[in-house]
Parts: sequence; structure tokens; C-alpha cells
Amino acid sequence: MDMSRRKFLQVCGLGVMGVAGAGVLAGCDNGGETTPADDSNTSEPTANNEKPVIFFNRQPSNSTTGELDMATLNYNDNTYYVGFDATQGGDLQGEMVLTYIKAHAAELDRNGDGIIGYVLAVGDIGHNDSIARTRGTRKSLGTGVEVDGAINSEPVGTNTDGSSTIVQDAKITADDGKEYTVRELASQEMKNQAGATWDAATAGNALTSWASSFGDQIDVVVSNNDGMGMSMFNAWSKDNNVPTFGYDANSDAVAAIAEGYAGTISQNPAVQAYLTLRLIRNILDGVDINTGIATEDEAGNVISADDYVYSEDERSYYAMNLAVTADNYQDFMDSTTLYATAQSQLDESSSPNKKVWLDIYNAADNFLSSTYQPLLEKYDDLLNLTVEYIGGDGQTESNITNRLGNPGEYDAFAINMVKTDNGASYTSLLG
Repeated sequence: MDMSRRKFLQVCGLGVMGVAGAGVLAGCDNGGETTPADDSNTSEPTANNEKPVIFFNRQPSNSTTGELDMATLNYNDNTYYVGFDATQGGDLQGEMVLTYIKAHAAELDRNGDGIIGYVLAVGDIGHNDSIARTRGTRKSLGTGVEVDGAINSEPVGTNTDGSSTIVQDAKITADDGKEYTVRELASQEMKNQAGATWDAATAGNALTSWASSFGDQIDVVVSNNDGMGMSMFNAWSKDNNVPTFGYDANSDAVAAIAEGYAGTISQNPAVQAYLTLRLIRNILDGVDINTGIATEDEAGNVISADDYVYSEDERSYYAMNLAVTADNYQDFMDSTTLYATAQSQLDESSSPNKKVWLDIYNAADNFLSSTYQPLLEKYDDLLNLTVEYIGGDGQTESNITNRLGNPGEYDAFAINMVKTDNGASYTSLLG
């Protein structure tokens, strides 16, 4: 690879979508040609505030209410969000946990009290994905309590006696016909002392603490992601044969299914990574926004309508999630495998090389660093994009924005925020 195509990684410090609502169309075309952001054939350079801006993984939204930040999503005609269908994924995780409990209730009830007790690792109480996963688990298990028409997603702290008003005890009938109570024994946001959320070490420590106090009551462990899930699995549940469920289908978690990790959810990362850069490529080329997505490009790249939805109202593309269990985990062993029908190199004569600024909010995040970024690095070559990768510390926006000192140097921007309501911290730098 020549020097002009080399990718850069800048890492400073250590440490992953909103809900597709009304107006979601499966694999739809959002209406014609894009607004070209390519200045190669003009005398005037493209203004920074007219260039492609793709938010990914953390959808611009109010971190308290989850309401989408449409001002940011409508920053310009070339602004979109790429993530996954958070509600569908959260529901799928909950259904996976429920199916497992019903099939194995007798053996799960380790102390024979007739109560299937679970603990829940909450990633970030203000993050739409975390909210959807918590709600999905509580919805499927019947432990959710509605507040203002939605299941309460707040952590309960500890609830070993079932007295919490945030959740409720539920009744399920196992596959063997016996009725059991399901109880959320404990849950908390896994935030470390530095303020980083989705923190794996904090999750492992929390489970160890819970186990020392009421370990014989813990029958199932559920986590909002695999980073926390694997920390809990390795800290306690593996040695105690307690099934642990995560989310993201990280390679280490998928491999651990052979060792007792009960299941995870793939958020179709190859589709997400491809869409993140493909939208930029299409805008820069001035072609229909769904070229190589809903319709084949000249190289034959295309994404099946079964694997994503587009919400025109939300200017958002959502990948569809897939359950990964002992029945199919071998199909997901390599989380960095490219999408089957989107692996062909674009012709550089019609899609000339362009430079993209892209940040990863937390360089230490397992899913983003071990799955998402490697996929991006494969796709940037295929799409003729030179991407400068910026790794954040997962704590402060300025740790990232301070490294966007000369936006005029780039043709497009892909943004992964620390906090979902900080979109303006980035767009303000573009004018």
C-alpha cells in the first residue's frame, strides 16, 4: 500500500443507537441523488459545513429522555446516523434470556427457592442502546414497570427481597410445566471513578460484591454488552456455572459460548461499518445515497433489505440484530468478517481517493476497537477512502474535538460522540 493510503491511529488515554420509530422503511431509497460534496471539478472548495457528516454508534439524542436530537441530525443535507435497531435488539436479547430460563429453570434454581434471580449490568443510564437493552430484558421476563408509557430503565441497586418499585417480580411457566418467580436481584450503571461508562472492570467487581452477599440467589447474569458480560463471566459466573448473557458478539464472547457463556447478540457490525463509510462515499461521488446499499453498485456491492432499515424521518440507517447461542455461535467466530455481498473494490477512476476524519469515542472499548474499527479499516480500502482514526478516552468530548483543528483538511467526517447530546460540540467546529 502506498503512503497516500496509510491509515493513522491517534490514541490518547484509555477507558458503543437510537430506536427506529415512525417512518421506518425496510431497505428503502430516501429519494434520489445526494448533494455532491466533491470539489474536484470546481474552482471553489466545498465549505466545511456542507461536507458529509455521519454519526455512528451513538445516536444524537437527549441523554436523559432519549429524544432524538433532530437539529444535529439535520445539520446539513449530507448528515446521517448509522447504528442498529436498538429496540429490536433489546427485545431479542430479552427473548433469548427468557427462552433459556424456560428450558433450564429447574437446574438454574440453584437454591431451590422457586425464584430465578438475575442481576443486570447497565452500561450507561443515558444511552439509548443501554436503555433499550434494559427494557428488552425486563419486558421479556415480565419484571418491567411502566412509567409514562415506557418500561422504567433505571437501575434498582439491590432488590433481593423483591420490594423495589422500579421493577416487579414476575411469574413464568417453564417448559417442564412448573411455575417460577423471576426477580431482578440487583442492577447498576457500570461507571468507573473517572466517569467512563460501560466499564468492564466495574462490572466484574460489582458481580463479585453481589455474589459475596447473595451469591446463592444469583441464577442468571445479564449484561448490556459483552465487555461487561465477559468481565462478570470470568470474575465469577464461569466458575459457578451461572449462565451469562451479553450483547455485541465480540470474538472473545462468541468463543466463550463453548465454555458456558450462554449467548450474545450480533448487531450486524459489518453492515454498520460498511454503511458508515458507504454513505460518505456516495455523497462524495454525488450518486444516489443507496448505491451499493439497496441497489448494486458497478462492482456488485449490495446489502439485503433483511439486514437493515432506513428511517427517513430520523435520517438514520439501522442494522438488524441476530441472536448468537450455542446453536449457531460457530458462524460468528470472526466478528471482523466482511458482509458477504459487499466485498468488492470500487474503481478509483469513478470513486477517487478522499480523506475522512473519524473518531472512536473510547479507544479501549472492546466492541469498537476489536470489531468495528477493524471492519472500517477493511472497508476504507475497498471504498478508496483514507481515514484518519482518532481514539478518545471515553470520558471527555474535548479529548477528541481538540484533534479536529483543521477540518478543511478533510473531505468528510464520521463522528462517535462520548455523550449522545454533544453533537453540537462537533458540528460547531465545521461552521
